[in-house]
Amino acid sequence: MQHAVRSRAAIRTGLTPVPRPRTPGVTSLIDADALRVLHRAARALLDDLPDLTDRLVALLQEQEPAYRAAVTKDPTATWQEAHRSLRHSVASLLDPRGARDAARRCSWRIGATRAEQGLPLDALLHAFRLGGSLVWQRLVEETSRAAPEDVRLLVHVAADVWNFVDEHCTLVAESYRQTEWQLGRRRENRARLLAAGLLDGTSRIADLPEAARALDLPEQGRYVVVAVTGGPPVRSDAARATAVPPGVRVHWHAGAQVDYGIVLVGAGEGLADPHEPGSGPHPSSPGLRIGVGSPVEGLAAVGDARRLADTALDICPEAGGTVRLADQLPAALVVSSPELGRALAERVLGPVLRLEPADREVLLDTLTTWLDCDGSAQRAGERLYCHRNTVLNRLRRCEQLTGRSLARPADVVEFSLALTARRVLRD
Repeated sequence: MQHAVRSRAAIRTGLTPVPRPRTPGVTSLIDADALRVLHRAARALLDDLPDLTDRLVALLQEQEPAYRAAVTKDPTATWQEAHRSLRHSVASLLDPRGARDAARRCSWRIGATRAEQGLPLDALLHAFRLGGSLVWQRLVEETSRAAPEDVRLLVHVAADVWNFVDEHCTLVAESYRQTEWQLGRRRENRARLLAAGLLDGTSRIADLPEAARALDLPEQGRYVVVAVTGGPPVRSDAARATAVPPGVRVHWHAGAQVDYGIVLVGAGEGLADPHEPGSGPHPSSPGLRIGVGSPVEGLAAVGDARRLADTALDICPEAGGTVRLADQLPAALVVSSPELGRALAERVLGPVLRLEPADREVLLDTLTTWLDCDGSAQRAGERLYCHRNTVLNRLRRCEQLTGRSLARPADVVEFSLALTARRVLRD
């Protein structure tokens, strides 16, 4: 088989050296005599093709480890492949034009098949050149046996023989690389479909082992989904690095508006762990928003993790930032049911919301700051640059307008949730 080679100078001790190509100016008579000698030897090779195939397979086992494994795994298929390739090669010596297309199709199929099987390309090229060297050696041996005086004439066809070998090495490499590219695209598309199924929650249990292999993630593990959107550009490596620090195992899935990272995380909460998603530097790109969901167990639960990441992303300010769902559970409750959140905001803060804009914003800002300061009017006043009594007066006005008391824990909870709803529900 024109089986091929990694630029190895000689095949093994004992193979006949390849003559140098002839120089221009040889007479047509010598050409005719050289072709007659070549065809006579080639016909003898066709008659002895099984033995020639055995010799090539033995050479492959001896000199090419990748083929040694292939022969061990399926000796019949390897022998038949070598036999077909050698038959087309020798037939091309007898009828270059008539056998050319069939020989090229054979080499192309071999390149594609071996790419699909994962045989290294350099091993395949080594095999083709081994085949070419073996055919040349047998041509010389046969001519030496039948008519020793004609051996010298073979030098005039050497260039044609080796040009044929080079042509088919180029052809098989092209077929191999094209098939390899197609296989890579197919794997990428399959991985994308599997990742999309996991994120949508539509994956079948039977698909999980394949998804784990395609995404290079364990089927059983602790996962967080990270959602990234906005910023210039949306899918930049910098944006993803901000969301998921280096050294963390993650598979990224690019969506139409949002990129999702399926992140394998450790067993502990580790909120301060620098390797936890969302623990990287604050996004520097304006508008870059990152939502980090809560952990789930196993690839089967990645759909739930994606919904949690979307909830965290919904809480992110439009200006940009990172929100970890575990740190914003009250806000998550609100955005998970926006209708109820808006109803709560209207029920609790309605009278305040209907004030004049300037008056309204002062009261809401004071109430929010007071809650952020754990109910300390003194600290709230310092933050708002006003006296604590001014803070208390504004709070009393809030109580009067809403009919609620900041001394009752239940009312404080309602105020907090209502303010959160107003902040995170943007429309």
